[in-house]
Amino acid sequence: MESTDYRLMYEQAAEIIRTEPHYVSALSNLSALLFQSMEGINWAGFYLMDRGSLVVGPFQGKTACIRIEIGKGVCGTAVRQQRVVRVADVHAFPGHIACDAYSRSEIVLPIWNKGRIAGVLDIDSPLPDRFAAEDEEGLSDIVQLIGQEVDFGGLRE
Repeated sequence: MESTDYRLMYEQAAEIIRTEPHYVSALSNLSALLFQSMEGINWAGFYLMDRGSLVVGPFQGKTACIRIEIGKGVCGTAVRQQRVVRVADVHAFPGHIACDAYSRSEIVLPIWNKGRIAGVLDIDSPLPDRFAAEDEEGLSDIVQLIGQEVDFGGLRE
């Protein structure tokens, strides 16, 4: 599997956001960018905060779980712990929510916007242990850009 060019993906993400910073438009195109740019993944998208839980946002991949409670699954755990959660084997993760039985590994990164978590970036892979420190670093830069530049004004807390 080839290494992902995170520098190029960051530049492309910045252009998408510069062109249209509204969260629905920006996150829709960003999920497509991630899905097309990363090898060995089967889902890339966003869950957004909505009235105290996460609700599915723009994504690429199979049908997803609609709502996830904080502290549940990998996404809810990332919000509760306020940190990136990288899972080498989702079947060994306590409380894993299996939206796609073919997913084997996952990375979830909280999106901070104006001092609060606005949502998470969630990427799944059918390969065990797909995500490395390089992926976490590159995706963290993109998530930081999203948190700083995307207009999340339409979200309900």
